[in-house]
Amino acid sequence: MTIELTLQGARIMRPGGWDSGSVSFSGGVICDAPVGRVIDLSGYDVLPGIVDLHGDGFERHLAPRRGALREREAGVVAVADEIAAAGITTAVLAQFWSWEGGMRGHDFAGKVFASIAAVKDSITIDLRQQLRFETHCLDDILAMEQMLDHWSIDYVVFNDHLPHARLSEGRKPPRLTGQALKSQRNPEEHFRMMTDLHNRSADVPAAMDALCARLAAKGIRMGSHDDNTPQERETWRARGAKISEFPETLAAANAARTAGDGIILGAPNVVRGASHAGNASARDLIAEGCCDALASDYHYPSPARAAWRCVEKGLLDEEQAWALVSSGPAKLLGLADRGSIRDGLRADFVVMDPATRRIVATIANGQIAHMSGPVGTRFLT
Repeated sequence: MTIELTLQGARIMRPGGWDSGSVSFSGGVICDAPVGRVIDLSGYDVLPGIVDLHGDGFERHLAPRRGALREREAGVVAVADEIAAAGITTAVLAQFWSWEGGMRGHDFAGKVFASIAAVKDSITIDLRQQLRFETHCLDDILAMEQMLDHWSIDYVVFNDHLPHARLSEGRKPPRLTGQALKSQRNPEEHFRMMTDLHNRSADVPAAMDALCARLAAKGIRMGSHDDNTPQERETWRARGAKISEFPETLAAANAARTAGDGIILGAPNVVRGASHAGNASARDLIAEGCCDALASDYHYPSPARAAWRCVEKGLLDEEQAWALVSSGPAKLLGLADRGSIRDGLRADFVVMDPATRRIVATIANGQIAHMSGPVGTRFLT
C-alpha cells in the first residue's frame, strides 16, 4: 500500500545542509510538491536513511546457540527490525565463506542466503548480501562461484585470517581449541587443516588473479578486508578489488586514498576511539581524510553514533559526518537512487530527537520501518 505524506516543521538535512522546509513522498519516492497528510515534526530532525556496507551482527539472530534454532527466516525478520531501529534503511549482510567452519562455513553461508531470499521481499528495509571469502580456500572456489550465481550475489570481499606467523613456526594459534570445537572439529584435526592451508600459500596469488578476473567480467563488486600494507592494497586493486574494507594501517589507507579506492571503516572503532585489535584508529584515519563510509561491522547502532562522535571530536561537521553513513556508502555501492534527501530519490529517512540523538522513527522506501515513543502521536493524530 502506497503511503503519501508531507513531513514539515523539522530540520531537514539536505545535500546543501540543514533547512526548515518540508519533504514529501509518494510511492516510495521523494516528491517535489506536498502530497497526502501533513505530519508536524517540529522539534525533530530528518536525515537520510543509513546505508550500511558491512554488518555481521545478524549472526546471533540466526544461530544464537549451536543447534538451538532452526527457523532462520524468523531470525532474518528480527535482524531487519533491529537494523531499522538503528536507522539503517539499506543493509549489506556480510557472510563468511571460511575454513573456520561453523557460522563461517560454506554450509551455513548457503542457509543464510536462502533465509534472506525467502523474506527480503516481505520486509521494509533493503537487505543485500556480501560474501567474504577466505583466500586460502582454494578447493572451494568453484563451489563459491556457483553460490554467487545461484543467489545473485554481486559483492565479494576477500580476507585472510590464517595466523601465518605461528603456522610457519609450527606453533598452535591462541584459542585454537575453542575455535575448533565451535566448528565441531577435533582441535588436532583443525590445526592440521590450518597448517595445510598455510602450506599452499604459494598457490594463492595466481588463484586469486584468475578468480577476480572472472568475477570482474560478471560485474561483481570486489574489495579486500584488513589491508595491512600499501603493497597488499595495490595487489588487490590490480585484481579489480577497488574497495579497501577496514585497512589496518595508515599506510594502507593512504595507498587506497591516493589511488582513488573506496575506504570503509568500522563504526564501532570510531565510537570506541580505537581498534579492539590494536590496528589504526578509525578516528585518526578520518582526520587524515582516509574514509568514504562507516559500516556497522558487528554492532548495528554504531553508524549513527559514530557519525555524531566525529562531530563531537571536531573531525567533521554534521553534514560531512552523516555523509559517511548515507551518501558515501551509497556511492560505493553504486546506488544513485538513495543516500540523500533529494527529489526523485528513494524515500529513506531517519527521524531523530536532536536533544538525545536517539532515532525515533525510520522510513524505508516510503514505508514505516520503525517508530517508538511520542513521535508516534504525530503520525497517528
